[in-house]
Amino acid sequence: MSFDHLWSGWRSQYIESVTEPGTGAGSEPSGDRGGPEHCVFCQLFAGAATLEERHIVWEGPDAVVLLNAYPYASGHLLVMPRRHIGDLGELDDDESIALWEATRKAIKAIEQAYHPNGLNFGANLGRAAGAGIPRHVHIHVLPRWHGDTNFMTTIAATRVLPESLPDTWARVRAAWPS
Repeated sequence: MSFDHLWSGWRSQYIESVTEPGTGAGSEPSGDRGGPEHCVFCQLFAGAATLEERHIVWEGPDAVVLLNAYPYASGHLLVMPRRHIGDLGELDDDESIALWEATRKAIKAIEQAYHPNGLNFGANLGRAAGAGIPRHVHIHVLPRWHGDTNFMTTIAATRVLPESLPDTWARVRAAWPS
């Protein structure tokens, strides 16, 4: 199968006109209060509830792994630096090492807990790239199976998940590498 290309050079002028300074990967629309005191992730890290209640699978001094509260599949994890930053380039060396080590362990835990046929992992950097919380960079890690897609998401705007978040938390936490 080949794809045709439709060139629309006029679009570049429009894109440049709506892209203002300060609207990069970690930024929010004008007027947004995006500091750590308003970040859902930072609030979870600082919370007094148990790790299970906060859906935190693992935490270290520089990185944290938690369940996605709105998962695409059971086992959908978020791996992120503890520090409130919106750009991977802002990570210091220790944070970068911790983030990638936590990602590696998240992949191992998902493989151990779910035995998937494959995995997706990646990051949406910036609102234009699909980041729902662009001011706190995070990596998605989730298991995939042959035939795991259906039309419910498209037709009914509904995801079908076979297990609850507490069950997912217990399963991934039990499989977390030492």
